[in-house]
Amino acid sequence: MLAIDPTSPFSGGAILGDRVRMGQHALDPTVFIRSMATRGHLGGLSLAVPDAVRLLGAAGLPVVIVETVGVGQMEVEIASAADTTVVVVTPGWGDSMQASKAGLLEVADVFVINKADRPGVREARRDLEQMLDLARPGSWRPEILDTTATAGEGVGTLWEAVARHRAHLVETGRLVTRRSERLALELRRVLLARTEVRIDELVAGEEFTSAVKALLAGEVDPYRAADRLLES
Repeated sequence: MLAIDPTSPFSGGAILGDRVRMGQHALDPTVFIRSMATRGHLGGLSLAVPDAVRLLGAAGLPVVIVETVGVGQMEVEIASAADTTVVVVTPGWGDSMQASKAGLLEVADVFVINKADRPGVREARRDLEQMLDLARPGSWRPEILDTTATAGEGVGTLWEAVARHRAHLVETGRLVTRRSERLALELRRVLLARTEVRIDELVAGEEFTSAVKALLAGEVDPYRAADRLLES
């Protein structure tokens, strides 16, 4: 399991405390838990996450669970890194406007209402169902399940739903398509990271300083200056 924690925008650190809450698995020989930080990446996953997933697969772990910082309007890259995305909400998670968030609708393959022993489960389910009714129809309608994690209730049913979604992906050919899209996105992110390194090198050079002076003197516009720097 990869447990992702947000990185502090001030200190750059992360609590990485998810492992503490899963202490009962510390001595389980079939479970490996690794904490990772987002490193400030707005999508919710650092660039190293896909590599970590491949490494765990190469080590012989048949299932890799990626627990993210949470999904909002921006933190939705988990959908491009996983075969099945499970979105967990709780009773009283907010009014129906919360359920209209595009991120939730677009990334979820399975919805889970956790803490189902508390009031508000019916309302949360209603909001999710209404959200799905307004969505474009597709070959897979996300299932909505109830769980109570502290008591272990509903976990088996959740796993069965994940298995059904995987079977659907295999039958429709979407599994291969998703993995192809995932690799294309990962390659793009690597290219962007390499480009950022190149930009940092340019910014630290004398040519960049000269370009800023030329901008200040009105001798060139920012776009032409950027083109010259990239061509250098």
